[in-house]
Amino acid sequence: MMTKNTLLLEIEKDITPEELIAFAEERKYVKASENVKKTVQKSRIFLEKHVKDGTVIYGVNTGMGGFVHKLVSIEKAPEQQKNLIQAVATNVGPLLPPRLARATMLARIISLSRGCSAISLENFNRFIAIYNAGIIPEIPSKGSLGTSGDLGPLAAMAAMLTGSAPFVLLNGKRLPTKEAFSTLKLEPLTLSYKEGLALINGTSCMTAFAAENILSANALLENYVAISGLSFEAFRACIRPFHPDLHKLKPHQGQRHIAGLLWKYIKDSSLTVDDTHLSKELANYPAGKEPPEDIAIEDAYSIRCTPQILGPVWDTVKFTYNIIHNEINASSDNPLVTPENGEIFHNGHFHGQYISAAMDYLAIAVTTLCNLSDRRADRFLTKANNKGLPAFLCAKDGGFHFGLMGGQFMGASLTAENRSLTSPVSIQTLSTTGDFQDVVSFGLVAARKTQEIIQNARYIIAFELICAAQAAEFRGIEKLSQNGSEWFRKTRELVPFIEEDISLTPYIEAIAEKILSC
Repeated sequence: MMTKNTLLLEIEKDITPEELIAFAEERKYVKASENVKKTVQKSRIFLEKHVKDGTVIYGVNTGMGGFVHKLVSIEKAPEQQKNLIQAVATNVGPLLPPRLARATMLARIISLSRGCSAISLENFNRFIAIYNAGIIPEIPSKGSLGTSGDLGPLAAMAAMLTGSAPFVLLNGKRLPTKEAFSTLKLEPLTLSYKEGLALINGTSCMTAFAAENILSANALLENYVAISGLSFEAFRACIRPFHPDLHKLKPHQGQRHIAGLLWKYIKDSSLTVDDTHLSKELANYPAGKEPPEDIAIEDAYSIRCTPQILGPVWDTVKFTYNIIHNEINASSDNPLVTPENGEIFHNGHFHGQYISAAMDYLAIAVTTLCNLSDRRADRFLTKANNKGLPAFLCAKDGGFHFGLMGGQFMGASLTAENRSLTSPVSIQTLSTTGDFQDVVSFGLVAARKTQEIIQNARYIIAFELICAAQAAEFRGIEKLSQNGSEWFRKTRELVPFIEEDISLTPYIEAIAEKILSC
């Protein structure tokens, strides 16, 4: 059974994105059930029978990639698998952080545990032992096509597993690979036919990134809806656009979910405005006298249309989560060996288009948050739009002091940056490998880009939260709802009321790290 520190792999039991990321932490372990081991072994035995019978199988007794048309003697298989790993391990750039390198390893173990990749049980067990010992490969982050999977990143992992990588990480230290294996009394994998291919021919690296991204985006969205409640109170927003009965009239699940949360967060506020009462107040205004702008019957779209804007974001996050969940639990390899139905399938399960497209969807969804947050920050700072607050939320001597003006420069810049990053990667195919890999996904590129967008979004939303807390102090924090009071408290633990001109950078960084990070 699964314990707090050990993930048990079982037949027909799915692993969630939450489990993948949680058990990729250091000093967490993975264990294969006996049924999983039997399934892995059956797949290898079935492949060995076909090899003995002389069946021609890709990556077993053929060349690979652009040399698919070549036949290779089975006696040369071990050397060929080593050659494959060395040839494709040609990525560049910053190394993956240890947590994502381990998540990549774990994602590959999960895929192999499905028992369709025909890795030997001995090598499967060694892979798990190396993972559990805490040896972490050095994986450069740039250079994956995401077509025959993440060949480059997974080849860097495979080089570590087979002992041919020059260095590894162990307990936070960079050591020669041989020294690490010797210290832990571990044996590297010794590969035969198909096994190098089984280690590298899949989507495990992009899937690891995607799993972390979806958890981060989901947490950020949940926090942002609650932060929106505080912002609405500080804006003295009208509340009836969020009434549950209204949203029964438009049957989008995400919209209804967001509206329901917002209604819950602000209904006990003494700052928000019941527009039914406001309507009566306006009706009693003397003829010919204009009411002040801060009691308009409707708020701007960045407030009033929040359920309609964040609803699609919520739906996209849920949709994307399911894609990533499915990819974690897939056999992403070629060929796939299935003794239960007597077949060896040449296929394209290694292709990363699902993850690439999902990351593009998520990038657009998170950037939508940023668009909304940027507009709200602008409304807080613009005196004509903020319902009686000081310009730029300046506490004193506006003109001599600058209030929160500088924070908007950062927010607008990062919003524009995120917009530029939403250009879809999943359509940026380039043909390679003698036109054998003629449609590629760039799934890891899409996942890395989305990771950057999410981090930028944390900063943008952090600034809105600072604005909302500042505005709430002008309005009277004793009037805040329970939700608003809680978010005001969290903010004030990190950020004081801004009276003097000071860089907001440390405060924005603190909120992004301590409140808005997954």
